[in-house]
Amino acid sequence: MVSKDIKKYYRLVKPGIIYGNLLTCAAGFVIAYNHPFNFRLFVLVLLSTSLVIASACVLNNIIDIDIDSKMKRTKKRALVEGTITIKNAYIFSAILGLLGFLILILQINLITFMVGLIAFIDYVVIYGYAKRNSIYGTLVGTIAGSASIVAGYTAATNELNVCALILFLIMTFWQMPHFYAIAIYRKKDYREASIPVMPIIKGNQRTRIEIIFYSFCFLISIILLRVYKYADNYFLAIVGAISLYWLLYGFLRQGAEDIDKWARKMFKLSLLVLLVLCTMIFLRLLY
Repeated sequence: MVSKDIKKYYRLVKPGIIYGNLLTCAAGFVIAYNHPFNFRLFVLVLLSTSLVIASACVLNNIIDIDIDSKMKRTKKRALVEGTITIKNAYIFSAILGLLGFLILILQINLITFMVGLIAFIDYVVIYGYAKRNSIYGTLVGTIAGSASIVAGYTAATNELNVCALILFLIMTFWQMPHFYAIAIYRKKDYREASIPVMPIIKGNQRTRIEIIFYSFCFLISIILLRVYKYADNYFLAIVGAISLYWLLYGFLRQGAEDIDKWARKMFKLSLLVLLVLCTMIFLRLLY
């Protein structure tokens, strides 16, 4: 019984979102890496980021009970079924958030604390409202999604600079094709929940164009990281190549296959691009 309850609370924090953000947070920290590597600070920023994101995700689950009850893939969530009470979810979120923000302010630095706070407010409040009322909800949500890589960077450097801005743009431009692709092949779910995502309001073709546009912007932001000398030629060659493939596949195959198949492929490629990006950053630790 205890084991089942733990699993329910574990799922409540949306672990997939946490793991993805931990990957980018770690990448942000490592790209700022200088000898010696501060392992304690590295662990603390990963821990605090996880706690803050977990807290925000629990609140998001509370806010989205009505939406989740209408979507096939979410109607089995604990809050929808009532196996976790809303009161307990609020308490759980408060504990997670308090611990996370305390670590950020007491053990890391004020800048990273502010990055976390802005991301928290964006995800819970602004995105929570925008995704129900605007086709630009996805764009609004990228602020929170891009914050983790910036938090990792500012934890290591205690400053916001051009590199932090480029990292923010990289993650923003990566998220838009990633989530628009999901919106295409899960359009039925979003329609049933009355969420005004781009494919429903503007159609698949407009969404395809935006996916290609943001994929192009992602490639440009990768080049900027090299232009400003925050990455080397090996990074540019490998990450640039996979980014170009992502862009070209989206452009050349957009009318050649079923739209859902195309969107699923673009989604899978987005995951590969992110993995390659972070791997190339992590290789900095070897030299």
